[in-house]
Amino acid sequence: MDRLEPHYIDEARKLGVKSKIFSSLAADLGRRIQNSEALVVFTSKVSHQARHRAVGIAKSRSVPVYQCNQCGVCALRKCLNGLREAVLEAPLIVPHVPKVKRSAFGNVSPS
Repeated sequence: MDRLEPHYIDEARKLGVKSKIFSSLAADLGRRIQNSEALVVFTSKVSHQARHRAVGIAKSRSVPVYQCNQCGVCALRKCLNGLREAVLEAPLIVPHVPKVKRSAFGNVSPS
């Protein structure tokens, strides 16, 4: 994961996201992720203890957590695009569709 760190930073920068990369369990992890908007955990590359601790800290601070089994740059891109859609986009507004009645003859008429 250390060799991919510059690629992760570059990909996040391309998408307009400020990133912090942790490849090991830091003693001050809670302080370092406290003001984050989201947390992406590559579950195949970190220990269970590190994942459990990071997820616990994030949840206690109401930070959304995205857990991804793959650890490539494309996986990060998918997570960040999902984050952008979930957080930055306005909710979809569904237009009102009038109810339709069917007559005995199969004709359709608005109600």
